[in-house]
Amino acid sequence: VMFLIGLVFLALGWSTKAACLQSTGTGTGDQRVANWENQRAYYELCYSDTVPLYGAELLSQGKFPYKSSWVETDGSGTPQTRYDGRPAVRYMEYPVLTGMYQYVSMALAKTYTALSKLAPLPVVAEVVMFFNVAAFGLALAWLATVWATAGLAGRRIWDAALVAASPLLIFQIFTNFDALATGLAMAGVLAWARRKPVLAGVLIGLGAAAKLYPLLFLGPMVVLALRTGRFRAVARTAATAAVTWLLVNLPILVLFPRGWSEFFRLNARRGDDMDSLYNVVKSFTGWHGFDPKLGFWEPPTVLNAVVAVSFVIGCAAIAYVAFTAPQRPRLAQLLFLVVAVFLLTNKVWSPQFSLWLVPLAALALPHRRVLLAWMTIDAVVWVPRMYYLYGNPNRSLPDQFFTTTVLLRDVAVVALCALVIRQIYRPGEDLVRWGGRVDDPSGGPFDRAPDAPPGWLPDWLRPAGLRRASAPHHEAESAVPAAVAP
Repeated sequence: VMFLIGLVFLALGWSTKAACLQSTGTGTGDQRVANWENQRAYYELCYSDTVPLYGAELLSQGKFPYKSSWVETDGSGTPQTRYDGRPAVRYMEYPVLTGMYQYVSMALAKTYTALSKLAPLPVVAEVVMFFNVAAFGLALAWLATVWATAGLAGRRIWDAALVAASPLLIFQIFTNFDALATGLAMAGVLAWARRKPVLAGVLIGLGAAAKLYPLLFLGPMVVLALRTGRFRAVARTAATAAVTWLLVNLPILVLFPRGWSEFFRLNARRGDDMDSLYNVVKSFTGWHGFDPKLGFWEPPTVLNAVVAVSFVIGCAAIAYVAFTAPQRPRLAQLLFLVVAVFLLTNKVWSPQFSLWLVPLAALALPHRRVLLAWMTIDAVVWVPRMYYLYGNPNRSLPDQFFTTTVLLRDVAVVALCALVIRQIYRPGEDLVRWGGRVDDPSGGPFDRAPDAPPGWLPDWLRPAGLRRASAPHHEAESAVPAAVAP
């Protein structure tokens, strides 16, 4: 039933992109292009990165990602020059697994084009077929996310219906390729819950090869291992994840090191994105940001440092909550908090990144009305975003219409974090724990594990019931000589 619900919402997700899949031109599929004239992608709300990437990253020419490069140009087609005077050379900007997924999708699209020249098949623009092939795989990945979430929900299996019927799917499931990572990441958590740490490491490593965020899952696992003393399974998962990630990346790293590192270079030089909290502050205050006078592609070093420090502080706060809570937090609660803090403090929060939170939120805080309210707010951000980017002065929206919805989205996520923390400190209010009859369905080795923090952990990082009694203070007794009578 949940798969059927998911298919309905995935179909809605495809339908919102359909207007951008109309093509123009005549002849074979490789001679036709998507009709995005007059900024159609914005006023039709159908924008998807998949369509422009097909041409921009040379997939339309059949070139191999990470090997092929091009020079960035401006709107008039003039080649751009970096801040240091060098040409602005670009490569495929995605992690290896996502880049190869695009390459395979391109190969299948070109195969269909070749077959349509030989057999009486419908002629479909090659870029549209590329989108459809990629979307089919992304739909399967999201169904895998639903399946994994249902497996992690334990007796509350219908909490996964929130993942299948999330309003975010309507606009974001086919905007980019993030569903690949969510499917692998949640399957990794399911393997962990079933006490298969090596398989969990393989799946988390594959997820990180598609999008780095699944690596964040290892942090909460380490924190819970410190609280329970169960390190072996976490070490096996972390080591397997690292080896898996390396095995996927190593061939591209060795053969095309410059192309492989483009993902990291791009993220280092990006400024505060329009959906970030930093841009919201700039919008309402007139502030020019941490690095106001940068050249083209010059890295915003101050902003990067602020983002890193903010995230570390947020993780430290989560670790403090995990150590001091009266009852060990559930793994899903900590996973949600870490990913939410990453998004809130990061300089980039692309709309599809919110998909990362959906399965984690359903497991961490299974209050359907609360989660649907957040997902609806988050989904609605897409509308003013598109009309803000729309260049028609008579129909586009001003900056603050968009940033107001972003602020509401951020407030909603902060509220979810506050509710999760409240239930960590008040486990009796946690619906998953069922009045103490259930501990941690997704915890795997941590489920029902007693607290056994290491001896070196200070008292202020222990729950109240495990703090060591301070040694009694003994005053030194001084010997006083007896007075001698004269």
